[in-house]
Amino acid sequence: MILEHAILPVVPGREAEFEAAFAEALTIISGMPGFVDLTLSRSIETPNAYLLLVHWERVEDHDPGFREAPEYGRWRELLHGHYEPFPVVEHFRQVASIGMSSEPAGADAREPADADGIHPTSAAATR
Repeated sequence: MILEHAILPVVPGREAEFEAAFAEALTIISGMPGFVDLTLSRSIETPNAYLLLVHWERVEDHDPGFREAPEYGRWRELLHGHYEPFPVVEHFRQVASIGMSSEPAGADAREPADADGIHPTSAAATR
């Protein structure tokens, strides 16, 4: 599983319009092959900046998969006009985690967290 990360710089004053458009766009991305989950968070310090995190099964499910799908045209129509400048998108593979919502780094490493919420999935996660 991989994590798509993007800071979405929304044109100031268009935040409510963006959030409404994003609510509609959720139905598009959630139906795509390889989509796992998504969170959109709004910055406290910079209210027109949003953090988009999307888990995909594989990088290829996002790009070229989603980005070359016919449904991406509607996603683009709903959202891309709200950004200034256009966001940079990167993909990440987890190497360590801690906490209640943490998942193991490896797709096959499904060991439960210990009493402190630490997953034994990498040397970086050891105490």
